[in-house]
Amino acid sequence: MNRKVRLLSAVLLAALGLALLGQGLWIRAKAQVAQVLLERAFSQSIASGKPVKPWSWADTWPVAKLSVPRLGAEAIVLASGSGQSLAFGPGHLDGTPDAGQRGTVVYAAHRDTHFAFLGELKPGDVVRVTRADGAMFSYRVTGADVVRYDDPKIDAHAAGFNLALTTCWPLDGAWRGPMRYVVHAALDR
Repeated sequence: MNRKVRLLSAVLLAALGLALLGQGLWIRAKAQVAQVLLERAFSQSIASGKPVKPWSWADTWPVAKLSVPRLGAEAIVLASGSGQSLAFGPGHLDGTPDAGQRGTVVYAAHRDTHFAFLGELKPGDVVRVTRADGAMFSYRVTGADVVRYDDPKIDAHAAGFNLALTTCWPLDGAWRGPMRYVVHAALDR
């Protein structure tokens, strides 16, 4: 009896471990495949001058492409910072200006997929943003802060031309918490 209980426990733990591993792999695979479809939709948006959805049932569309040359990091930015959008890529938060406009444009993404590189950014790094209309802008990282989600200290109407990239904190955390990591950058002229 005792041996059967141990065997059953071992089998259940192994099954749970495989399920968790599968879930983690599924999230990463979905993010990678989505970026291919988003890249195609972004290219079509630039060519046509109109928003193009990455798949027919999508409730969002690409609005920009973000790249960090030093790190080789790239991601397509989607309209809206909703949870559904963030499942597929960084989101451009509603109520913030477009890249290149006065104020602070805010992009948010998950720390374990599209913004996994944020902790590697250093002051002086270049962050390039290409909007869906083809206009390109370079921002230079000025610093980073850890703030509460309900007090991010980001002013969408701030003077100047700014960019804020935000994700959950701690960067290597497994659970969502009240803190956010925000990278600040200013338009490079």
